Amino acid sequence: MGFAGGNAVGKYQLVKLIGEGAFAKVKLAVDTVSGKYVAIKIIDKRVVVKNNLVLQVQREIRTMRLLNHPNIVKIYEVIGTKTKIYIVMEYVSGGQLSDKLSYAKRLGEDEARKIFQQLIDAVDYCHGRGVYHRDLKPENLLLDNKGNLKVSDFGLSALRKPGDLLSTACGSPCYVAPELVLNNKYDGSAADVWSCGVILFEMLSGSLPFNDPSLLNLYRKICGGRYTFPEWFSESQRKLISRILDPHSRTRITIGEIVEDEWFRTNYKPACGLECDENINLDDVQAAFGGIEESETGIKKPKSSSFINAFQLIAMSHDLDLSGLFKEKDEPEQRRTLGSENTFSETMKKIEAAANDVSLTVERTNNFKMKILPREKKSRCSRSYLNLSAEVIEVAPSHCVIEISKSAGELGFYKQFCNSLSSILAEPEKSSLSSLSQASTGESHVADSAESSPRVKLDENKPVHGYSSS
Repeated sequence: MGFAGGNAVGKYQLVKLIGEGAFAKVKLAVDTVSGKYVAIKIIDKRVVVKNNLVLQVQREIRTMRLLNHPNIVKIYEVIGTKTKIYIVMEYVSGGQLSDKLSYAKRLGEDEARKIFQQLIDAVDYCHGRGVYHRDLKPENLLLDNKGNLKVSDFGLSALRKPGDLLSTACGSPCYVAPELVLNNKYDGSAADVWSCGVILFEMLSGSLPFNDPSLLNLYRKICGGRYTFPEWFSESQRKLISRILDPHSRTRITIGEIVEDEWFRTNYKPACGLECDENINLDDVQAAFGGIEESETGIKKPKSSSFINAFQLIAMSHDLDLSGLFKEKDEPEQRRTLGSENTFSETMKKIEAAANDVSLTVERTNNFKMKILPREKKSRCSRSYLNLSAEVIEVAPSHCVIEISKSAGELGFYKQFCNSLSSILAEPEKSSLSSLSQASTGESHVADSAESSPRVKLDENKPVHGYSSS
């Protein structure tokens, strides 16, 4: 079964490419035994390791193996070779819900309600098994040839016991719940319910309830629950959506209450998921990933990840730190974020050059963080007057973010170093990421770049036609 060569993968005959992303290709294939179509996601092991996505891919596969519901995309098997991972999945021919919304603009009430009912059934089933999706949006919702819903892309999902709180901020900005924006611990169930409400609003109106060119303003609207109903929304639709889009997670309507809502129950036909064996066999998953070892790939992985997602990127910017909506910041000039259009190693060298220009020296504390110290080492006491550090985080192969912080010492050293580094980074070509922070004053342009690609994952992680490209 592990054989893969030419136009065949095991018993599957590859037909054509139906999607492609930075980390994977998705091909339509035929099961030569049953004659049925399947979708096969082809992942390059080397790329997965290089981008620290091994755990994410494994999590998605294992999570989907736990789920057996008519409204959730199924994984049939996983095949591994020395260089590739082949994930054989259910083929859903109708495309993404987002595609349908792009040409239909908005759906009729009956169609939108049917899709919403199936979405709630699928999400309720997931929550009952301790799975929280955390990235529900039209791009991750597929439709079959009869218009029935299939939830896909569990790459950002979490598996927790009921009642356990989550802490990782992830998802897509326009669909994310306020508690994630505020970087609080949150109930995964309530966060998924919020996303379902945004999707329902979008299906009925043809537009998002929360949208703004500025990411900061977008999150202000989300946290304040500020949106406007189109005039054609019925009273029952407004009532349900208002209870779902409650910015306070503790008072937000639950799935159990949604199912009892009068508008929701119209023509409702519950879909039942099947129980899966708790001791489900994951041997093929383990075998597929068995060849992923640092020695085989020749890729050296840092002890700690130097990658970030967009929520971390946003949190690093003073202008986009939403805690500033509720409290004032202390010493705003003592933390700064810069962008570098250079590789990780080149960025580290530029930091050392900037320090040297202003009579400072650099001491590495780990693979991606360093202390900036006065060059004169008169005494341990004299050096303690300056506590300046720089951390480099790799966003993409040729894009890094540098976070500079000062907790003690003269402000002059801090400003000189920041100015020197800004000049060096701008020398070959003005960095498109340097506008992340032009100091602690003035509006950051992170919002503009994030708005052009509203996914929380970076462009490299874009999904392929409803099938995760991770």
